[in-house]
Amino acid sequence: MNLTPHALQLHGLDGPDARALNIPPSGSQARLAVTRTPADSVEVDGVSLSVNRPTLGEVTGLPAPAEGVIYVVSALVAEKAQRGDVFAPGELIRDAAGNVIGAKGLTTYSP
Repeated sequence: MNLTPHALQLHGLDGPDARALNIPPSGSQARLAVTRTPADSVEVDGVSLSVNRPTLGEVTGLPAPAEGVIYVVSALVAEKAQRGDVFAPGELIRDAAGNVIGAKGLTTYSP
């Protein structure tokens, strides 16, 4: 189940020229709560920009484990979740212009 806001194209072991798995977004999203604390400011070309320090919180929107279901989420969510059924897209595949066109398999952060 794709819990990201965009479609995923996952390429298998045969590489980017072989058949890929296309997974549309499920309509639900797993997110990571973030609290930002002001840390500083910097000036760039005459514009003063705030600098914040993020604190990562709890995962929201991630369903309980279900038999035969894997969840594909962002890398930050997968890392925080630390579950064997939760994955992030693998290494990105880009076209000649640098646009992301897919990913090489999946990434796990499960111990």
